[in-house]
Amino acid sequence: MDTLITIGQLVLSLSILIVLHEFGHFLPARFFGTRVEKFYLFFDPYFSLFKKQIGETEYGIGWLPLGGYVKISGMIDESFDTEQMESEPQPWEFRSKPAWQRLIIMLGGVTVNFILGFLIYAMVLFAWGEEYLPAENAVAGIAVDSLGQELGLMTGDMVLKVGNVPFERFNDRAILRGIAIDNARQITVKRDGSEKVIDVDNKWADILTRHDNKSERLFSARTPFTIGVAAKDGPAEKAGLKVEDAILSVNGTPTPYYDLYQDAVKGIKNQEITLGVKSKGSESVREVKVMLNEKGMMRVAPAPPEYFYDTKRIEYGFLESIPAGYNQGVNFLGDQFKAFGEMFKGNIKVTESLGGFASIGSMFGKQWIWERFWYMTASLSLILAFMNLLPIPALDGGHVMFLLYEVVSGRKPSDTFMERATMVGFVIVLGLVVLANGLDIWRGIKGFFGG
Repeated sequence: MDTLITIGQLVLSLSILIVLHEFGHFLPARFFGTRVEKFYLFFDPYFSLFKKQIGETEYGIGWLPLGGYVKISGMIDESFDTEQMESEPQPWEFRSKPAWQRLIIMLGGVTVNFILGFLIYAMVLFAWGEEYLPAENAVAGIAVDSLGQELGLMTGDMVLKVGNVPFERFNDRAILRGIAIDNARQITVKRDGSEKVIDVDNKWADILTRHDNKSERLFSARTPFTIGVAAKDGPAEKAGLKVEDAILSVNGTPTPYYDLYQDAVKGIKNQEITLGVKSKGSESVREVKVMLNEKGMMRVAPAPPEYFYDTKRIEYGFLESIPAGYNQGVNFLGDQFKAFGEMFKGNIKVTESLGGFASIGSMFGKQWIWERFWYMTASLSLILAFMNLLPIPALDGGHVMFLLYEVVSGRKPSDTFMERATMVGFVIVLGLVVLANGLDIWRGIKGFFGG
């Protein structure tokens, strides 16, 4: 069921983006009197799942979910329909229109994706606002995972700066972003009452962006151990523990923080332990004996950081959400440009960052959360716009590149040249799609065999 939810979110998101992108081409084409022969969600080699003729346009859904297309009369595109190009140009054909009109038609798709991305970001902020944990409120500092320890962080540190940027919102992704994208090579922390600067080696840009590490946390907020969720009929519930019980000690050893509890029970499996427990609203501490299971767990989850620390919430009115959503989109695109720059420098490996449908789908999560769904859709819309603008024939950016050449030089590339260039571009794009999804398959195989 979890997999179906992930797939459903991915398909719905891509369908929305593809249809609106193609409408970005369709509407200006029709406005300039250009005939559109087909409008398809997904590709339809040999057959389609659905099609209906309305006027001069065939609308349909293909079976190959690698994108979508509008087939515009008199245009050399991925359909490679060269037969129509052998006849004399007709007034309703793309090739008969002035260069500036063709340029608008070709830019229509990415324009819609850019506007849509900014708009969805704005509407997410309008509907849900922003909630975050101010770093200064996490007074116990950080609880470091193994990757964070390798980086040089220690449990109890309070992060002050990443490079020269103050660490204001508690989020370990700010460290990743600073190192991998902003090229930060120092982290300033407060440790044992004094400031300490941790130097970051260049290798960490590569390490932190590896696919195997994408789900690894560097740290979380250090918190006391209060039960947030207890599994039904689990060891904790059977022992009488309840939600909001605070765990203060293990076998007589004080465990004021959750990480200290984890250290205290490490390696203990199928054994009984004695916990010092204080219930909510009670001042007394009682002893509770719990039998840990074969995995060394008592089947509970700790309360989240916001249970202990005050978060900050920013509400946006409709008019306020528009510039805030625009700024969020601009920052996201800026990060994409910087990431590409780091790839060209060799600091980030392309094969580690590249992913296909499985990688994209995993970012939606296994639960259908509308806020996350729309946020991901906005991000994908901007990524699609950015990628489509790459000057590769067969993509919108390739067509725009040749049209700009025509506008500047006054000379139109020959149909034969356009056919060959489009074929080369199509092979490049198809190769990238195969590579991205092939990497996903290889990672899945490695994960299955424990590689």
